[in-house]
Amino acid sequence: MKKFLVIGNPIDHSLSPKLHNYWIKKNKLNSIYGKLEINENEIGELCDNLKQGKLDGLNITVPFKRTVIPYVDVLSGDALRTNSINTLSVNNGNLVGHNTDIDGFELSIKKLKYDISNKTIIILGAGGVVPSIIYALKKMKASNIILSNRTKEKAEELKNFYKDIDILNWGDLTEFDMIINATSIGLKENENFKIDFSKVGKNKFFYDVIYKPYETNFFKAGNQEGNTFENGLSMFLYQAQKAFNIWHNIEPIIDHELVKFLNS
Repeated sequence: MKKFLVIGNPIDHSLSPKLHNYWIKKNKLNSIYGKLEINENEIGELCDNLKQGKLDGLNITVPFKRTVIPYVDVLSGDALRTNSINTLSVNNGNLVGHNTDIDGFELSIKKLKYDISNKTIIILGAGGVVPSIIYALKKMKASNIILSNRTKEKAEELKNFYKDIDILNWGDLTEFDMIINATSIGLKENENFKIDFSKVGKNKFFYDVIYKPYETNFFKAGNQEGNTFENGLSMFLYQAQKAFNIWHNIEPIIDHELVKFLNS
């Protein structure tokens, strides 16, 4: 039986096992997918287990999407371009790092038929998924990408990687078309943004990378009359579909039945 894991910290909220085991069952595969909360010093051992055949694939989530890179033998093109990995596979004994977050985000936006071109986008956060979102936004011809992070130094590190993005102090807002929450704020009920969204105006698109819980503090800010809100479920589904295909060479189906199952 093949064994797959998603690793992160925290990890309790992850729907990856529910999703991947659903697809495994649908496709009659002899595999199982679990989740494991780890500390940074455990990454090397897990990567060794993968190379030794004790595991067959790993998904990487917050906060290890960059931390895992030194343990990887080969980076795919998208992983190399973004310095971010969310999927690991083994090829001829080599550990291969992939980035399926780019496709996940881009496909979720295309599904909504939202035109990114010539838009000003604010991204809240500078964590592991943000390089992928920036890269996807640039592919979709965003005119201006603005980054705001609670720790400004981390935002400035990303500016070293993407020279043409702008940095905004945490708590400040400027005129925008779309704002993306790529922080972990929302996973914990007692956390809030300390940002006043009440005066941003209408026709704004609020996009939350968090998919569970659905009604986060960002949802409450963005789900107002005249604005549009989308949570991260579509991005999660599309990035997982790409990872599943890497491991099993099967593109699993995303449909209403699956979404209903995940929400049950």
